[in-house]
Amino acid sequence: MQMRWLAVPALLVAFTGLAQAAECPALLQGSLPKLRANESIDLCQSFAGKPLVVVNTASFCGFAPQFKSLEALNQRFKGEGLEVIGVPSNDFKQESKDGAETAKVCYVNYGVTFTMTDPQKVRGDDATHLFKVLAEQSSAPKWNFYKYVVDRQGKVIANFSSLTKPDDPEFIAAVEKALASKP
Repeated sequence: MQMRWLAVPALLVAFTGLAQAAECPALLQGSLPKLRANESIDLCQSFAGKPLVVVNTASFCGFAPQFKSLEALNQRFKGEGLEVIGVPSNDFKQESKDGAETAKVCYVNYGVTFTMTDPQKVRGDDATHLFKVLAEQSSAPKWNFYKYVVDRQGKVIANFSSLTKPDDPEFIAAVEKALASKP
């Protein structure tokens, strides 16, 4: 009899885990290593139900000054729940192979406070899961600083080329649409 009572909590824990996995959008399943930290970012736990801007970055790209306007966007909208995620990538051959150098460019040179991951593949079969789903929902990044705006349900509502600056009115309108979305 006592064994049955021990099995009930175990089953509840198992089903709760399944329910949480089912509630997590495909986009946010998995984790990514945080830039210059000995920890991983559980994407679902950190970002489920939040509007997102996801950007593939590169430290030595001509578009790297967009880090400043991405940080300004982050500061402007983080109080409303917006999360900005920067994912460095060397897919276009403009990222350092040294994580410390990438961190210096982001944190020291540009004052980034939003979430940054270790460099990841963002295109093709080897792309990280996050970017595979972004590509399925819209398109793969065509260059560095390709920006995706994602609603609270984990759906891409807009994507923008590297040429679109984070303070562009059309980009801001997409961010505001994501902020207004329902979980």
